[in-house]
Amino acid sequence: MTPSADNDTTEAQEEEPIAVNENENRSIVFSKMSGHGNDFIVIDARSRHTKADWSERARVWCKRRTSIGADGLLIIEPSSVADFRLRIFNADGSEAEMCGNGARCVAAFAAREEIAKSRMVMETMAGLVGASVQDDVVAIQLTNPSSVKDEEALGIEGGSIPFYFANSGVPHAILFGEGIAAMGADEVAQMGHTVRFHPAFAPEGTNVDFVEVLEPGRIRVRTYERGVEGETLACGTGATASAIISSAFKGAGDPPIRVEMPGGTLIVDFKKRGDSFEDIWLKGVVVFVYEGSIPL
Repeated sequence: MTPSADNDTTEAQEEEPIAVNENENRSIVFSKMSGHGNDFIVIDARSRHTKADWSERARVWCKRRTSIGADGLLIIEPSSVADFRLRIFNADGSEAEMCGNGARCVAAFAAREEIAKSRMVMETMAGLVGASVQDDVVAIQLTNPSSVKDEEALGIEGGSIPFYFANSGVPHAILFGEGIAAMGADEVAQMGHTVRFHPAFAPEGTNVDFVEVLEPGRIRVRTYERGVEGETLACGTGATASAIISSAFKGAGDPPIRVEMPGGTLIVDFKKRGDSFEDIWLKGVVVFVYEGSIPL
């Protein structure tokens, strides 16, 4: 699929890397990918000729109905310490430290395009992330979580609600309840927005996960994502944080933990050593939706 193409491109130009320059009427190739409905625009920007204001591009290209539409923009750049560097831009243009499903999508892309082998390491703002690709199933080894906190009270509108917290590459406030699947979209959006911007998490804010323990080894999660500013169909770091907290404090049993999200089921595996959590793996299916080009 090619939403836009420059038919005047000469053979010589096709052999050269596409220069991304706001003053040139050029187009850039992208792939649209999805990890259980958490969808992304993926661009290989390893060429030194590839330059752009990716934050602004994310705001424009991620708009649904008027552009490509996605939860985020993923940029692959050169790295001196890993197979490549992954930069993650949310739909609002903010740059994120980490994105679990985004990293899984990029790993699948890198393997298909032979940027890296089926086992690889990528550099992120959250640290080095390992990945393993086998057909359409991709597993990533996340950095160890930080700031794992037992139940605390969050003051809201004259009252308080209990929450847990874990940083699985990005911050997640975790709220437990029953009937999570039956929650209305407006309720998720309203409560998610309130907690996401609560002064307790200032200035960066937090992602918000609504979690229900279904049985040992199985939980249900819905996530309001910071930067997307709404509920997404799946969230890899949210699934990871929720699985760790559920296992540690809410009787969800030993890993691996099946995490059911609106877009599908992710598997989170880890090892608990004392008060720390190590060897964190997130696994699920990745889908190539389409490829195309878009004018700058």
